[in-house]
Amino acid sequence: MPTAILTGQPVPGSSIEADLRSLGFDVRTAADAADTETLLAAVPADQRVAVVDTRFVGHRHALRLGLTDPRFPLAAVPGAVTAQPAGRQALTRAMARENSASGGTAHGGAPVRAKPDTVKAGDADSLADRVVTALDAYGGEVHRPELGSLVAAVPADPQARNEARQAVDAVDDEAVRLKSAVKARDGFFTTFCVSPYSRYLARWCARRGLTPNQVTTASLVTALIAAGCAATGTRPGYVAAGLLLIFSFVLDCTDGQLARYSLQYSTLGAWLDATFDRAKEYAYYAGLALGAARGGHDDVWALALGAMVLQTCRHVVDFSFNEANVGSTGATAGTSPTAALSGKLDSVGWTVWARRMIVLPIGERWALIAVLTAATTPRVTLSVLLVGCALAATYTTTGRVLRSLTRGAGRTDRAARALADLADSGPLAGLLVRLLPGRPRPTALLSAAVGAVLVTLGAWLWGPGWWVVPMAGAYVLLSAEAVSRPLKGALDWLVPPLFRAAEYGTVLILAARAEVNGALPAAFGLVAAVAYHHYDTVYRIRGDAGAPPAWLVRAVGGQEGRTLLVAVLAAVLTAGQFTVALTVLAVAVALVVVAESIHFWVAAHRAGAPSVHDEGEPA
Repeated sequence: MPTAILTGQPVPGSSIEADLRSLGFDVRTAADAADTETLLAAVPADQRVAVVDTRFVGHRHALRLGLTDPRFPLAAVPGAVTAQPAGRQALTRAMARENSASGGTAHGGAPVRAKPDTVKAGDADSLADRVVTALDAYGGEVHRPELGSLVAAVPADPQARNEARQAVDAVDDEAVRLKSAVKARDGFFTTFCVSPYSRYLARWCARRGLTPNQVTTASLVTALIAAGCAATGTRPGYVAAGLLLIFSFVLDCTDGQLARYSLQYSTLGAWLDATFDRAKEYAYYAGLALGAARGGHDDVWALALGAMVLQTCRHVVDFSFNEANVGSTGATAGTSPTAALSGKLDSVGWTVWARRMIVLPIGERWALIAVLTAATTPRVTLSVLLVGCALAATYTTTGRVLRSLTRGAGRTDRAARALADLADSGPLAGLLVRLLPGRPRPTALLSAAVGAVLVTLGAWLWGPGWWVVPMAGAYVLLSAEAVSRPLKGALDWLVPPLFRAAEYGTVLILAARAEVNGALPAAFGLVAAVAYHHYDTVYRIRGDAGAPPAWLVRAVGGQEGRTLLVAVLAAVLTAGQFTVALTVLAVAVALVVVAESIHFWVAAHRAGAPSVHDEGEPA
C-alpha cells in the first residue's frame, strides 16, 4: 500500500486525510521536516510515497492526477509531491537538502524564507513545494499534470482558504474526470457516436473494480464471437456479427477511457490493447471469408488477405514515418509548406473532421465493416474496405512524402536504428551486407522499391514456378543493399513498408496462383503470424523496450529469408504440398514469435517496467 505523509498541524474541517485514504494511501502525520524525513526513510523502498501539506485544499481528482499516475517516477501538484520506487532516491536527497536548509522545522516553526517560484502569491510556504523546488534544482524530472479547472492550493490564511473552498465547490470534480477520460483527439465516429456514452460505461467498470485489461479481453472475446457469427454464412449471422463488432469497438474505447478515468496504466495493458485490436480485425476478415465459402460457395480469401496486407502496410507507413521523425534535427515539421497548409486547414472546423474521416481510422473502418456485413455480402464488404483503405493510404502517404521532401530535417541515429529494426532484415541480408563491395550504391529507397517490384511482378507473371526464384534472389540482394547504410535519407522511412508489401504481396500472389483449395487460408495464417511479429517490434520500439532479440529474427529468417523460402517452396512443390508447407511455416512462425512475445511482455510487467499509455493516432 502506498504511504502519504501529512506535514504540519492538522486543519479543522480538512478532508485531506479522508481524500488520501480514498485514493488508497496509508496516511501518517509528521510534525516537522525532520519528522517527515524520518517517516520517509521508514517507508519500504519498493512502495510509492507522497508528502502532502495538511493545509491542502483542492479536488480529489487533482490529488489523484498528481499522486497516483503510474507513468511518472516523480510527480507533484501544489502542496503535494510523490515518488515511485524509481524516484525515491531523488526524493530522499531533496528532502535531506530541504531539511538541512530549514533546520528541521516545518511551517509554523520555520524561519522566514523566500517562497519558491512554484508557490503562487497568496499560497503558504509548503514543505512539499520546497521539496519540488529542490528536485527541480538538482535535475529531478517532476511531472506536473494539467489540472485545467481543478483546484490544488495551499492557502496562506483563513480568507484564502475560504476562497479556495468556494473554487472547489464551483467545479464538478466528477464531470471533469469523466471528460478527461475521453481521448483528446479521435475520429468522428468515436467522438460523436461512441464516447458520449462509453465514458459512463468506463465509470461503471471502475466502480465495480474492473481493470482495463479485463475490458480489453472482453472486447477481444466479443470480436471473436462476431467473427464466428460471420463464419456461419447466414443473414442472421451477418447481422449479429455487425452488431457484436460495434459492441466490441465500444468496449475497445471503454478500456482506454477506464485507464484514463482510474489512472490504471501499464506496459502490459498498452501491449494487450494494441495487439488485440489487430487480432480482432484480422480474425473478423477470416470470419467473413469462411462465411462466404459456407453461405454462397464464394471464395473471398484473396480479398480478406489483401485487406490484411493493405491495412498492415498502412500501419507500417504510420509507424515508420513517426519513428523517422523522433528527435529529427534541422528544420521542423511545422516549417514545411505542406505542414503550413495542414495547419491552415485545421483552423476550419469541418475540414478537421473530414480529414480524420478520410484516413478511415478504426472507428469509421469498423462501423463501415459492421454495416456492410449486416446489409450486404462478404465480397462487397471486403471490396469496399479495400477501396477505402487504398484511398486512405494514398492520401496519408502522399502527405507524408511531401512533408519529408519539403522539411529538410536530418535523421538521428536513434531514428535510423528504429527504421533498421522495423526493416526486419535477417541473416541473409546481414551476410550480403558484409560481402557487398564498397562502391557507390543506389539509394535505400530505390533498392527497396526495385526489389519489391521484381519479386511481386515475378510472382504475378510466372506464379509458383522456377522463374520467380531468381526474382526473389534479386530481391534478397537489393534488400541487403537497401539496409547496408543507415536509413537517414528523407524518404528512407518508406523502406520498411516496401519490405512489408514485398513479403506479404509475394505470399498472397503465389498462394492465389497456386489455384488449389486451402492455399489462400494457409497464406492468410502465415501473413498473420509474420504481421504479429512486425507489430510486436513496433510496440517494443514505442515502449522504449528495444527491438526483438537477434536470435528471434534469425529463427524466423528475416523478411528477405522468408520471401525467398516461400518462392522456393512454390517452385519445388506441387500445389497441394505448397499449401501444407505454408501451413507448417505459419504454425512454426506463430509459435516462436507469440511465445517469445508473451514471455517478454509478461516479464517486463512483472519487473516493473515503466507504465505507458500511448494516445497515438487513431489506428
